Amino acid sequence: MKKVALVDDHILLRSGLASVIGSFEGFEIVFEADNGKEFIEKLQTKPQPDIVLLDISMPVMNGFETAQWINKNLPEIKVIVLSMMDDDTSIIRMIRYGARGYLLKDSKPAVLKNALNEILEKGYFFNDLVSGKMVHLAQKNNGTPTPESLTEKEIDFLKLCCTEKAYKEIATEMNISPRAVETLRSNLFDKLNIQTRVGLVLYTIKQGIIKL
Repeated sequence: MKKVALVDDHILLRSGLASVIGSFEGFEIVFEADNGKEFIEKLQTKPQPDIVLLDISMPVMNGFETAQWINKNLPEIKVIVLSMMDDDTSIIRMIRYGARGYLLKDSKPAVLKNALNEILEKGYFFNDLVSGKMVHLAQKNNGTPTPESLTEKEIDFLKLCCTEKAYKEIATEMNISPRAVETLRSNLFDKLNIQTRVGLVLYTIKQGIIKL
């Protein structure tokens, strides 16, 4: 039986999630928390979960801070983000902080069940439910070029894509024009068969170009 913890300050939503997950074979809710601080406190007296379903917007200690803490202190715990935030910046930050999956709160129970199973079997779950922004690159190359086939400038660009810098700031950092950054991005989209910045980030992490 795999142990799941829920960290979300919306009690009604949390209660509904607990009921849904409790109906999934092989999973049990071991505890719930209103925020990251309460989650850490409950770890002292409750069983350590295998998976944490984590909201981002919470008081006291938000999802970003909680994911960072888990990644640093208990990296064996697999974090799935369950949020209403579907912007690139939030997704990239959570991936950098060790999140293994990202779902919107309006996802159907079947999608949640699939996410829990894939997290355990494959280690990651990313799909296109996040407004088409997520690209599932976590498991197979599917012919995707390796970093050795990329130029030094392309590698530098990929690393900067994993930060919170806007493309104009990346241009300044690389000492090239914004148009040159657009060209780099377009070329990598074509070369890697990727359509979004989040997809580039996932590729970069998967290929070990940056370390989390």
